[in-house]
Amino acid sequence: MCLHFHFEERERGFRERERKRACVFGVFRERKYSREERGQTMGDSSADSVSIDIETMSFAGKEHIVKTGRGSVSVAVVGDQDKPALITYPDLALNYMSCFQGLFYCQEASSMLFHNFCIYHISPPGHELGAVAMSPDEPVLYADDLVDQIVDVLDYFGLGSVMCMGVTAGAYILTLFAMKYSKRVMGLILISPICKAPSWTEWLCNKVMSNVLYFCGMCSLVKELLLIRYFSKGVRGSAEVPESDVVQACRRLLGERQSPNVLRFLEAMDERPDITEGLRKLKCRSLIIVGENSPFHSEAFHMTSKLDRRFSALVEVQACGSIVTEEQPDAMLIPMEYFLMGYGFYKPSQFNASPRSPLSPTSISPELFSPESMGLKLKPIKTKISLEI
Repeated sequence: MCLHFHFEERERGFRERERKRACVFGVFRERKYSREERGQTMGDSSADSVSIDIETMSFAGKEHIVKTGRGSVSVAVVGDQDKPALITYPDLALNYMSCFQGLFYCQEASSMLFHNFCIYHISPPGHELGAVAMSPDEPVLYADDLVDQIVDVLDYFGLGSVMCMGVTAGAYILTLFAMKYSKRVMGLILISPICKAPSWTEWLCNKVMSNVLYFCGMCSLVKELLLIRYFSKGVRGSAEVPESDVVQACRRLLGERQSPNVLRFLEAMDERPDITEGLRKLKCRSLIIVGENSPFHSEAFHMTSKLDRRFSALVEVQACGSIVTEEQPDAMLIPMEYFLMGYGFYKPSQFNASPRSPLSPTSISPELFSPESMGLKLKPIKTKISLEI
């Protein structure tokens, strides 16, 4: 059963927020670090991490390069490290600045998350801010290798059980992580996730991207294919309607990615195994949020059908692509709030019943929530933003 609720948002306010988010993208300045600079202390066996100062907004935190058994990985730590940990993992060709900024730019979502968690943004190898091209001699890391990197990261920071948030490819990696290391996962927040091997359509698209990346680098064709993967047609624009500021900002940041590094992550995801059979064994609570126009929409529903219904919930966001965290982050606020309440996490009191919230709990039928093993379990919800342009 899918239930609907609607909320209105003034056009001017929506565009102002989008402009500000794009400005945040614009003011961020990446610096290209040589591998010698990034690894200058790695030659010292006593140094497992290198701290990098980044000129950016305060929510970017401090970036660490952590040595793992599968190579070095970048982790940006934001918040009080005495609090429970929430780790994030982005989609293909993205990092935390281009995949999760929209969500953390929302004042209420940011306040709720930082009130309860310290955030550890993990980037796929070579996707970190200011990364240089990886050497062809470095081995390609596949899904299991990336999962093992996460374990080493948790051990490095002394973390036990963590909350996980991933988008599409990142959601796959974190789901596999939860299967292999169930005691290290408190819960999963998965945005437009995937769990099966690539479909023929995805396989063909990936092959085109792989070849073009190899011969031409991060050219306009690759950017277009990635933007189709990320965003709905409505924000990508058309001949009559210009693409949104957020899409333009994402396009610019894609141009700064190193094509050999993106190609490596693409190859890893192209070779991913089907993990459907292991979903039923997952005992951690899972919140799945999927955009209605995501290319992986049907796979998210397939994944939900295989998860134990006692521990899982699905939210479908209308008129939205895969990266709900960027395109419609407001739609995630209330589902996340109720999901986290099952763990005893709450938003700060000053935000309770805030009139700024686009979704008020009082506007949602109490029948949508039942006190089961999740604490408060969500049933499938569709959201819809009504904007008069």
